[in-house]
Amino acid sequence: MKKNIIPLVLVCLILFSCSTSPQEYFGQAALNCNMLYGFAGYELKRDLATPAEKLVDEKTLATAPMKRAEVVQQKLEMVQSNFKKVKGLSATDDTKELLNASTALYEYVLPVYKNEYHQLAALYDGGAAADKIAAMEKSINEKYEAKFLELYNAVWVAGKAYATKNGIRVIDVNPSPASK
Repeated sequence: MKKNIIPLVLVCLILFSCSTSPQEYFGQAALNCNMLYGFAGYELKRDLATPAEKLVDEKTLATAPMKRAEVVQQKLEMVQSNFKKVKGLSATDDTKELLNASTALYEYVLPVYKNEYHQLAALYDGGAAADKIAAMEKSINEKYEAKFLELYNAVWVAGKAYATKNGIRVIDVNPSPASK
């Protein structure tokens, strides 16, 4: 009898360890969407206009501004990584609405990062005229911001409902990623 219990215990441990807690679902499907804050809005324009510094020499600690293509690529990689986590979550009756909302948001922003934002970065890095850059930023904003806000807010409606149902405390710090 003991021989039969060991495999059963191992299977139970494996199944238990593979389950995802409500907090993990919420974190991956809802909270990680906060990393998209500023998409098609003021914040991303600011990030491209004044890119972060990167370390170029460890000995002297010299820094240089990141190329805009690097900024966009870094954001794209973060979005792809977070989306992969969402796709790895199992849908249940309890998580289906949240996962669908999160998936729709990621599927909406990914092509824009891959296309329009890479094109905008090339304008910056290539030294294009300010009016050409501004026109591209305006085009992205007008074309994508409204739908982004709709999808982003759908994630938070589903996320808050899921959090409430699962006893997860949620605080609205910045309820809408509206542009300035």
